[in-house]
Amino acid sequence: MNSYAKTVHDPIHGSVRLSGVYARIMDRHEMQRIRGVRQLGSAHLVFPGANHTRFEHCLGAYHLSGRMAEAISLDSEDAAAVRAAGLLHDICHAPFSHTLEGIMEDATGCDHMELARNLILGKIRTCREEDDDLFGGRDPIGDMLSAEGIDPEVVCGLISSPETTASEMSSLQSRIDGPSDHFRSKDYIHQIIHGPVDCDQMDYLLRDSHYTGVTAGHIDCERILATMRVHNDRICISRGGAPAAEGLMVARSLMFTSVYFHPAVRIINRMTVKAVEASDLDLRHMYLWDDADLANRLIACGGVPSEMIRSIRGRRIYKKAFVLSPSETTQEMSSFLVRHYGRRERARLENEIANKAGIEAYKVCVEMPSPSVLMNEVQIGKTDVSILESDGRVVNLTKTSPIAKSLQSRDPFGWSVVVACPPECREAVRKAASRVIEG
Repeated sequence: MNSYAKTVHDPIHGSVRLSGVYARIMDRHEMQRIRGVRQLGSAHLVFPGANHTRFEHCLGAYHLSGRMAEAISLDSEDAAAVRAAGLLHDICHAPFSHTLEGIMEDATGCDHMELARNLILGKIRTCREEDDDLFGGRDPIGDMLSAEGIDPEVVCGLISSPETTASEMSSLQSRIDGPSDHFRSKDYIHQIIHGPVDCDQMDYLLRDSHYTGVTAGHIDCERILATMRVHNDRICISRGGAPAAEGLMVARSLMFTSVYFHPAVRIINRMTVKAVEASDLDLRHMYLWDDADLANRLIACGGVPSEMIRSIRGRRIYKKAFVLSPSETTQEMSSFLVRHYGRRERARLENEIANKAGIEAYKVCVEMPSPSVLMNEVQIGKTDVSILESDGRVVNLTKTSPIAKSLQSRDPFGWSVVVACPPECREAVRKAASRVIEG
């Protein structure tokens, strides 16, 4: 790599140094776009300090991916690919971050990780049409990586996060508990980007905690890195680091309750979705827009999209009219809500409530947890941290930690459904929602 280098002063990790191809990728217009995409969408309207962006988070993930590569002694080729994946993993996030992921997937046929692959490999546009005079015709990022001996296909594979099926989880458990002479697929490299303890979540927990002021997200990153090992193709934490791994799991669970699933944040997100759905915008290239691009386009549409996005900007937020707690939610109600979890099904539910309340459909927002939470299913996923014992055995943290096990069944929401509307409609919507949902 050439000697071109930059040092970025980051409030979370201190001095983050980027050299060669990483520094040049950081300066690319594709990366600069995500300076305008807030990490937490519109959560700054609830947590005023939450104005940090996907750009900052990607720099943090790059930094931590490099430190993780060093911690487990990756060779230079694998470490280079991991660092590139950390830097580029969110390059195609939609405006307002996760809020519009479903809409973008419908419009483009790809989620943000698949779009990242296509963008890195030069298969899709890399800039807005109005910016063609500045950035059109530039070699894709993948060519830059190839020129430095980094395989762009490997980088894209690390960015991808395929769903892990139950059978795969069972296979995984037998593999980490089994003998150590199996075929080594280097799956541990992928786990640096997507795993129970990965650079993505470690950075976003630290960063989101810092900027929201919610201290629940603090984790002992240094201890986790110091106790990270590779065993049987898996990233493990040695027994001495188990308390730090427990702390990470607790922090994530509490941050979801306090920040990511905060009812007001979810209501604002739903208002944003409804504003976009009410528009006639061509969204095929929305992965090239930032928050301001989309907001300005919605305002230019006039009508409902303009009213809703301007209301959000002015913090004229819909208020809760009807809320069900888990203790108030019967099995029949849960099943009803699960049937209406999808975006289109939810829109129909909102329309039904609005009709009974005698108001326009765009004035009703329904938010609910995922079906697995509604149906009280055990959550495995990120709680499946592998602990390496001193005798060489590997066990899941949930088998030895009551804290970790309890987090698998903890409801991070604290509510089963929230129905919101403009303040002047609250009583009518409360009665209508009660009739529709409670029967």
